Amino acid sequence: MKQIHSNILQFRGSHYEFGFYQGKLLKDSWTVQNREKQWRVRKPRFTVEEREVKEAITRFAPGVWDELLGIRDALEWPMERVMMEFGGYRIDYKQSGCSIMTGDGYFIRNYDYMPKTYEGRYSLFQPTDQGYSIIGPTQRITGRMDGMNEKGLVMGYNFMHRKRPGNGFICCMIGRLILESCSNVQEAVDMLREIPHRHSFSYTVYDRSNRTYIVEASPRGVEVRESNVCTNHFEIMTKENRNHLVDSMKRMDAINTKRPHIKSSYDAFRLMNDTDQGVFSKLYSNWAGTIHTSGYLPQEMKALFALGGDQDPVSFDFAKWLEKEDLSQAKIYGEVDTDLPFAHMEDGAYWSGKK
Repeated sequence: MKQIHSNILQFRGSHYEFGFYQGKLLKDSWTVQNREKQWRVRKPRFTVEEREVKEAITRFAPGVWDELLGIRDALEWPMERVMMEFGGYRIDYKQSGCSIMTGDGYFIRNYDYMPKTYEGRYSLFQPTDQGYSIIGPTQRITGRMDGMNEKGLVMGYNFMHRKRPGNGFICCMIGRLILESCSNVQEAVDMLREIPHRHSFSYTVYDRSNRTYIVEASPRGVEVRESNVCTNHFEIMTKENRNHLVDSMKRMDAINTKRPHIKSSYDAFRLMNDTDQGVFSKLYSNWAGTIHTSGYLPQEMKALFALGGDQDPVSFDFAKWLEKEDLSQAKIYGEVDTDLPFAHMEDGAYWSGKK
């Protein structure tokens, strides 16, 4: 078992200031050092013009571009490198897993991915210039793999495939744009219909109305359905599915079979986080091991979070934080059943071009 942690970032200010703050934290960090070594192994191919990326981002969330400018200035990097690392537009994304379930007042999500990519950052950001406040873990610094905003909108995504990519945003930047700019599930669905998609993912959105929409999105189309569980296959755009769906179906069946026994958000969290209930995954070397379990209770404006399995979640009162009551803790601790290195904690968190 590996002892791991996530750093808690709390910031109130403009997007540019937030970007500059994050850039200072990133300087000389393991995250940046591992990325630099990654590019030595796998030569980057990034030729998108700055104007194109700026226009794509500012169409949906202008503040995120300002955040990128702040990161650029703090790191003293050329803008091309900032866009390649943190811009989330027309770049590649590895496969992953993930499971999501919703119910009466709750949204619970397992984030299944590769430890070598994990940044270990849990962010609370209250912008003073534009956009909604957001709580949740980050991916590629500016992106969000799941989260909740000040309006009680919750978002999480599930990987489908990377075949035939398009000119668009990757999943974690799409997640950020939704939380940054949308106040409810309908606005999120509308944005997901409009936004250009790089790869094929399902986006689950949920809000205080207790309604859940799953948006099946690919570069070739978008479909919307209502459901309370999502793993790693489309149910409408089935022609987009991968050939091997056994694990995805197994996790979905485990959730649906045990749902009648779920009486509370805590029960739902236990179903997802306990390692013996059929949803939690230990396939870390296959880019599909559960690193964290997130929970969001939008009617109470609270967030739950645990690193690794069989953990009691840490609870955050986002409503109080929005009223300027800062969190006292600086880190979240947990343990994961793997020997693989984590990008924010140690050397060696990079992979060959074939993996």
